[in-house]
Amino acid sequence: MENFTFYNPTKVFFGKNTISRIGKEIHKAGIQRILLVSGGGSTKTNGVYEQVIKSLMEFGIDWVEYWGVKPNPVLSHTLKGIELARENELEAVLAVGGGSVIDEAKSIAAGFYLDNLWDAFEKKVQVELALPVYTVLTLSGTGSEMDLYAVITNEDEKKKWNIGADCLYPRISIIDPSVQMSLPWNQTVNGAIDAMSHIMENYFMGSDEEATLGINESLMRTIIKSIDSLHLNGKDYNARANLAWSATLALNGISGVAMRGGDWACHRIEHAISAMHPGVAHGAGLGVIFPAWLKFVTEYNPSLFDRWSNNVWDSATTEEAIVNMKNKFHSWNAPVSLSELGINESEINNIASNSMRFGVVGSLKVLTHNDIVDILKIAF
Repeated sequence: MENFTFYNPTKVFFGKNTISRIGKEIHKAGIQRILLVSGGGSTKTNGVYEQVIKSLMEFGIDWVEYWGVKPNPVLSHTLKGIELARENELEAVLAVGGGSVIDEAKSIAAGFYLDNLWDAFEKKVQVELALPVYTVLTLSGTGSEMDLYAVITNEDEKKKWNIGADCLYPRISIIDPSVQMSLPWNQTVNGAIDAMSHIMENYFMGSDEEATLGINESLMRTIIKSIDSLHLNGKDYNARANLAWSATLALNGISGVAMRGGDWACHRIEHAISAMHPGVAHGAGLGVIFPAWLKFVTEYNPSLFDRWSNNVWDSATTEEAIVNMKNKFHSWNAPVSLSELGINESEINNIASNSMRFGVVGSLKVLTHNDIVDILKIAF
């Protein structure tokens, strides 16, 4: 087992009726004026917005609202948020929503101190300072509520890239699973597949990291069990809670301890897809790409693929496990092919090229352009 450093400063308040704490926590930090970032308005129909505003008012926090974050957040909207924060001399950013909202909020927080935010995504400059970030999570899946990363799309250049910095860890994250009970089924499923994908990106780099491997197997089994339960009863609080916490743990660092940084080829390929097709949900794209990638790279860590097949999918072979995985996703009404995502076979070469625009793709096996084409053909 290799040496590692584990660090995560985010404080999480988890469970029912925890949203009311957000105002107090912001007040305790001496912050008086914030930018409240959100998406299309669902937080006003599920009661979350009302709870947040009540808490802010109770503790004398002033806020400026910024709505309209897209499911795949874009640079142009992010830049307008930065200007709004600067014009109003705001002191922090509060994200109220899912991972896309949190990602844009982090990007605004970083961009507040940068001359050109996209330079950070291009790795031309480092993010060293950011406004404090707070989150109230309404959709579990991305893990952005407890990690240091943010992903946005430069819509003009068709690039969907990320930044990461310690200053982007949220100071406080509120996770109340009960507010997720009204989510559309496809959003719940996409979040679950996204979380499983985060775990698998790390897991298949493993060898003898028994503690981390065991945690990851437990998290994957818990996500599968939770979604099966929610498919029968979307109001099952315990299933919601276990799914929400598993999704947070999937990308807060614990799933990658000593795993050599993970592979992340599937995320790179999916980012290329959703950069070109913004209507494709990240989790949906990953649910299509991951089984194809698994089939393509099985030979590069066969003992671990056997272990995953046995311990997660109760399958005798990896081939059987991949079939069971696709069948499970299909039973959840998730797409399992590129054609179901509305992608034409003629686009495969361009998607592969877009995947490789930011350096090496993959770690378990470094993928060539032709490798990615083959994976996409399997996925089609």
